[in-house]
Amino acid sequence: MQKPRDPQVIAYFADDPTRVYQLLQWLPVLERLDAAHPVGILTRDAATRDIVTERTTLPVLFAPGFNDLAQLYDELDAAVVLYCNNSMTNFNSLLDGRMMHVHINHGESDKHSMVSNNAKAYDRVFVAGEAAVQRHRAALMELDEWRLVRIGRPQLDLRPAPLLPPSERRTVLYAPTWEGDAAYNCYTSVDVFGPDIVRAVLAVPDVRLVYKPHPKVTTSQIAAIREGHQAILDLIERAAEADPEAGHAAVWQGDILAVFPGCDAMITDVSSVGLDWLYLQTDKPILITDRHADAERLRQEVPVSRCADVIDADDIASLSDLLADRLEHDEHRIARAAMRHHYFDDNGVGDSTVRFVEAVSELVETRNRLQGTSPAAGFEESA
Repeated sequence: MQKPRDPQVIAYFADDPTRVYQLLQWLPVLERLDAAHPVGILTRDAATRDIVTERTTLPVLFAPGFNDLAQLYDELDAAVVLYCNNSMTNFNSLLDGRMMHVHINHGESDKHSMVSNNAKAYDRVFVAGEAAVQRHRAALMELDEWRLVRIGRPQLDLRPAPLLPPSERRTVLYAPTWEGDAAYNCYTSVDVFGPDIVRAVLAVPDVRLVYKPHPKVTTSQIAAIREGHQAILDLIERAAEADPEAGHAAVWQGDILAVFPGCDAMITDVSSVGLDWLYLQTDKPILITDRHADAERLRQEVPVSRCADVIDADDIASLSDLLADRLEHDEHRIARAAMRHHYFDDNGVGDSTVRFVEAVSELVETRNRLQGTSPAAGFEESA
């Protein structure tokens, strides 16, 4: 088993490449953490290992089987394990009682999948701010809230190089999410009115449209999603051919945070992208789709919708006029500033990374103190 060095912190990721985007967004933050505490990335899938190895200078460990994992943990003296999702195989790792286990998630959103009883399995759950605390409190019974550690969103401290060329036109970003892994967690607009949204944006004078879908939209196995996605691409291609100077584009690769700087407004679904926009582009309009056409439910479950324009199937016909008006008269700007604080507390750019490193450091110290005074817990596979 390859062991380039002994990490103090392990970032555990067991899934295949279709979900590796969840880990990739954390790599630059983990590389900063590495300066304080050596970090190793632990993968369980060979194809994922190869992708991650190409994207980071951190050591990438590989433990495909449970016995491989147990042996690796026996060889290392790591103090903290970080988990960016709730993969079922996380429980292989959670069996080890010699380390502190921390769920860090891969975004901040109001999707139902953001909260589950899995949170109770971890020693700590890092969350963005007050909205996440309230979300856990409302959804879970008898959760020890002291396990929730408010750190902000470290990825938003990063400043990737802008992807869009400058434009004199106002740029509208359409950034839909994927269909989720269950009906209750489906918020995408791609299949229900994605092409209609694109037509409406293209009808606004002096606008450049940029389409940046969730990575899993492009690989969806659902026919309606594939058809909606392809229809969107066709519309953009025809618009670009008709007006080459407009700069209409579909962005397939790269970090969506690198697209934000060149945009003046965003249309998105219930997802982490909307909250990233709220944090980074607080002074610019956001429009949120509601595929379920349940305004009151959205208002209760998705607080950011209270400072945004909400679009459902009945609103598509007037979307061009609404968007044109918002680009000129941003009525929700003050409300967005207050809502940003609700989701991210008082964090400014750079603060979240500091809080993240400090929180991990505290857990490293806690684990080492406990290991020095208590017998080490064994790593045994449950019967």
